[in-house]
Amino acid sequence: MNVVAAYSGTFDPITLGHNDIMHRAARMFPKLIVAVGSNVAKNPKFSLDERVALIRESTRDLDNVEVMGFSGLIVDFARDHGVTVLVRGVRTVGDVDYEKQMAVMNRDLYPQLDTVMLTPAPEYAHLSSSLVRELAGLGAPVEKLVPEPVLEPLLARFGRPRS
Repeated sequence: MNVVAAYSGTFDPITLGHNDIMHRAARMFPKLIVAVGSNVAKNPKFSLDERVALIRESTRDLDNVEVMGFSGLIVDFARDHGVTVLVRGVRTVGDVDYEKQMAVMNRDLYPQLDTVMLTPAPEYAHLSSSLVRELAGLGAPVEKLVPEPVLEPLLARFGRPRS
């Protein structure tokens, strides 16, 4: 069976927590699509094309991963790309409750779509893109929070030289 899974998110920017889940999901499924949502409502710091490029660079060691941008509903993206498993990262009980609600709604809209929830490795369980952006903007060190290809563009986005 050729299962196609998708890990969707805004990834503004991709963190080591996201990267951990991408690498683990790539071992679980023969094909993983990282579906990068445009989500302009979140007022992203990086354009969709920049986020796609940063994730491609961060996952270039994974032969079975494809990175694609999308807008609209994830169920429409899934249907259009033959995705039958949606991978979601969860860090807290609140994340689990929200993702469960979304999984039920997505399944209602696209009955062939199942959702698998993964927790990041413990050392990344506290990370979120919004926290990383806030820390970067306040001058805190972010080297241990994002994949190497993301570090320089992230610092540059906040007018910070690489130390």
